[in-house]
Amino acid sequence: MERIARILVVDDEQAIADLVARLLAAEGMEVVPCYSASQALRRLERERFDLGIFDIMMPGMDGFELCTRVRAISDIPIVFLSAKDEEADQVVGFTLGADDYVTKPFKPRELVARVKARLRRARTDAAPASADLVRAGAVEVDLRAHRATIHGEALQLTPKEFAILSILARSAGSPVSTRDLFEGAWGERYDDAAANTVMVHIRHLRQKLAAVDSSTQFIETAWGVGYKLRDTLGGGHGA
Repeated sequence: MERIARILVVDDEQAIADLVARLLAAEGMEVVPCYSASQALRRLERERFDLGIFDIMMPGMDGFELCTRVRAISDIPIVFLSAKDEEADQVVGFTLGADDYVTKPFKPRELVARVKARLRRARTDAAPASADLVRAGAVEVDLRAHRATIHGEALQLTPKEFAILSILARSAGSPVSTRDLFEGAWGERYDDAAANTVMVHIRHLRQKLAAVDSSTQFIETAWGVGYKLRDTLGGGHGA
């Protein structure tokens, strides 16, 4: 039986910390809300947690400093929850060791999905890699089971959409030409009409990904080349 995940939520706005705690508790998690970074650090020093959700803008010790101190004693996944949606702040957060970044106001479903995805990844990162399982940031493709997820939520894809996503995931971070996508997914020779066919399927894929997490353009256009899948967990908008 899988152990219940313990989550530490830190936000100086008590209403937000309590809201996040209720959302995650409803998913079967054990949640400890704290209303200051110093209080959270004391709990972390003497208790075990599986993941931390930290606000950035807090009086006294802010979320960045808390993240730095936590990283000195723990490698638990850290998700920043902040009203600051500037790329520079996100870069600082990731540089300090954060694993994800969710902006306020957040969608409850999206926050829960990201937390579950981070917990799942933390449990499986140490497991032997499988050639049938491809991970690219928030996207996971199980080739054997013919199943794709984003933030742990299953995607309802057509066979061709699944094939395209699989190709992009295997090349995550690097662009894949429209020709390679078409010939790989359709198994046919590329022609003039193929580019439009791929474009339509990419549009449908983007819509299905955005239905779960609209904060990030997961499939980016590589102008003059084709498309690429962001090899990150999101938190910013792509081209």
